[in-house]
Amino acid sequence: MSPEQINHSKDVKDLRNDNYVVEIKGSLLLIHDVPYLNSKKQLLNGTLVSNVPSSIPNDHVVSFIGEEPCDYNGVAMKNLINSSMDRDLGYGVIVNHMFSHKPTPLYPNYYEKMVTYIKILSNQAQKLYPKATARTGRIIELKSEESVLHYSNTNSSKAEIEVINQKLSGLKIGIIGLGGTGSYILDKVAKTLVSEIHLFDGDIFKQNNAFRAPSATTKEIIDLGQYKVDYLAELYGKMHKFITPHSKFLNETNLGLLNGLDFVFITIDKGSIKPMIFKKLEELDIPFIDCGLGIEREENQLMGIVRTSLSTPEYRQHMYQGIISFVDNDEDDYSTNIQIADLNDLNALFAVMKWKKYYGFLNDQRLELHSTYSVNVNTVFNGDAA
Repeated sequence: MSPEQINHSKDVKDLRNDNYVVEIKGSLLLIHDVPYLNSKKQLLNGTLVSNVPSSIPNDHVVSFIGEEPCDYNGVAMKNLINSSMDRDLGYGVIVNHMFSHKPTPLYPNYYEKMVTYIKILSNQAQKLYPKATARTGRIIELKSEESVLHYSNTNSSKAEIEVINQKLSGLKIGIIGLGGTGSYILDKVAKTLVSEIHLFDGDIFKQNNAFRAPSATTKEIIDLGQYKVDYLAELYGKMHKFITPHSKFLNETNLGLLNGLDFVFITIDKGSIKPMIFKKLEELDIPFIDCGLGIEREENQLMGIVRTSLSTPEYRQHMYQGIISFVDNDEDDYSTNIQIADLNDLNALFAVMKWKKYYGFLNDQRLELHSTYSVNVNTVFNGDAA
């Protein structure tokens, strides 16, 4: 969150104007210099931690950095303390306790929420140390760190998984092919902290694409005849700041566009171009996932397979052992090349989940390099394992 965004929050400005020591770290709001007592009745200063204000509080709890707080008799404030355990919230913030004080009605804004907790702690301290106050007016210099998102991910801060989200931070991602599967991959990746997303596709966004892509578009937008990458970069640019469209097909003359990427998703039907792209990524030591989707009509029903194949610098050879077709489909006809939105999305989900497993965001006990999901028998088959 940038300093400009912070200043737009009335609650944060009001806290600062009342001389509370406010700091923003990622999606976290910290109030420092909060006076409290420990079991020895000593006066200490702690830090309250909540998620960054967006509109109104979405919960009633806060975290706390410090010793176990006690009343003026030195008795632990068990009615306030919900749990005590060190937890890493990300951005270098490690909290020691969680507090729970739930009024009726709930807090109308973040100012009231934070000040209520400050008063609960400081009131006990002031019984022994009358001059104790959280309104020290101490200034914490703002760091002008540029977030890749236009607004904070309060969903992650509420779930306390910011430290896990940061495992994807800084990655430069490429998506080759922005049809059904590729566009759904973008939908998921654009909601992460990756530093850059590069889109590669030379096709125009047409009416048929609207029925197997995320979100909903208008006839007027379809009639503009935009490139897929331009349309999707504008759409998801409302959330992620650093999406770069490349409105061209990759070939031997422009493979240099892949230089500098950290991970690539490949979601193209043209099999003959894949070996060239694979070899380039292998030369660059870039891990990548190739997605596959095969759907056939069986009388009046559809059946098919969704494929996810991961290639890493340590494991490459399995990609050339028959699991991937390097042949083009001669007919560009949806009667023989069937794709539907739900299976495109499922294809993307398997790919994104495998990507997140590769970087330790999700737990991975199988370590499979290749898997297929068969629709008709509702079964995932794991192939080669790392």
